[in-house]
Amino acid sequence: MSFAPAKSLASLSFPDVLDELSGEGYQRKFHRQHSLEFKRYIHTPGASTIPLTFNLRPEQAFAWRIDSEPDTNLARLTILAPSNRVMAQVDCQHRLGYLRDSGISLPFMTFIGLSVAEEMEVFRVINGKAKGLSGSLLDFTEARLAGSGLESHKPELYLALRLHEDAKSPWHNQLDLGGKQTVGNMRRASLRTMQHGARRFIRTAGGVRKPERDAQILFDFWDAIAIVLREQWAEPRKHVVTKGIGVYALMSMAGVLTREAEASGTPPDVDYFVSKLSDFVESLDWSTSGDLKGFGGVAGADKAFEMLRNVRELTLKHTNSIYGKQEHIAN
Repeated sequence: MSFAPAKSLASLSFPDVLDELSGEGYQRKFHRQHSLEFKRYIHTPGASTIPLTFNLRPEQAFAWRIDSEPDTNLARLTILAPSNRVMAQVDCQHRLGYLRDSGISLPFMTFIGLSVAEEMEVFRVINGKAKGLSGSLLDFTEARLAGSGLESHKPELYLALRLHEDAKSPWHNQLDLGGKQTVGNMRRASLRTMQHGARRFIRTAGGVRKPERDAQILFDFWDAIAIVLREQWAEPRKHVVTKGIGVYALMSMAGVLTREAEASGTPPDVDYFVSKLSDFVESLDWSTSGDLKGFGGVAGADKAFEMLRNVRELTLKHTNSIYGKQEHIAN
């Protein structure tokens, strides 16, 4: 632990911001307002802050050196790399963001030799309950730390991540992970939203679930949604199909339809879902000013799902009554 001018710490360090395209990094994108508010605050009389937190990564050991001072409990950190930026910002990105030219002295601490995974875990512990930190970013880092055991440890997160990362998924690279977004991507739901949706799917589908198989089922289900609700899927800003309430209601319906298919021995594939969904799903107005306007939270998601089920039931009754009349006339 030590003190140093903010501009020196800024020039010697870097934030490892998540790049959603490559999956590298783990921190949220830079929040200008957050950083500006801290700059204004820290220059007021009596202002203080907890120590800024860094890590000196082992793979960059050639770029820094720590020497103990004889007969003291002190040590000297020397930065050797020509680029200077060798301290990873574990918890200080927004405090340093707009202090690059400030000579104000700030307390700091640095871990020595943490791996990126260990560094990421420290970040999660510090920021797990932080106001404003994206839940999707924490989910994504949790998935990276869990490795191959994610499907059994947290199947709903495994399914959400598969929907985002698998090239066969209609959601490929379209979920907001809470990091640095790829320019040009048309963002829809977040990873956290999809994880909650996957949990609803697992609950309503019932039975003994196999995450790998469920991933394919959800690929097929959302492919069917993109076919049946083609215009709504293509214009996510104007419709709620790919927003929270839409995702929750439709993932619950995916569970219902999957349960029915498995009970009857029917493969829950794209054609099955298109056949079932086309009977009723277009009866709802999915626009942002339509039937689901104002729905929010868990209660809103449950009401939206109930509305979807009621529409399905009414549509099926109407269809059966028509077929019944036609059969009577034919006889």
